[in-house]
Amino acid sequence: MEIQPANLLDLSALRKLEHTCFEKDAWPLLDLIAVLTWPEVIRLKAVENDEMVGFAACDPRPSQSVAWIATIAVDPRWQRRGIGRMLLHACEQRVKQPRVKLSVRVSNHGAIALYEQEGYQTIDVWGRYYSDEEDALVMEKIL
Repeated sequence: MEIQPANLLDLSALRKLEHTCFEKDAWPLLDLIAVLTWPEVIRLKAVENDEMVGFAACDPRPSQSVAWIATIAVDPRWQRRGIGRMLLHACEQRVKQPRVKLSVRVSNHGAIALYEQEGYQTIDVWGRYYSDEEDALVMEKIL
């Protein structure tokens, strides 16, 4: 398994991964194109046997001294193998801001545990954030 930069050529694979991982909240096509082309965005893919099995995107916001991890997705067939952690570390290594934030569904206990193990702390709750009105935890790590 290898972490590589992602680009517009990965659009089809990313679209499939988004729908597999985030059935309720998959990003629309235009958002996927934007995340793969916006100049400042850090975008990484996890590849195994020429297949995208994971993806992460991070949006640096220098004016706010923070970077937002916009998404981390790992194909369910490949979860629990450390790929999400590798993508998280790879994003953090490329960030130049002193803080990293992310949001996660309150019901996503596996992801929350991973983030807590990696030093993220809950700093806020966004009520009814997701399309099905589930709350989101906002978590932050000081790098």
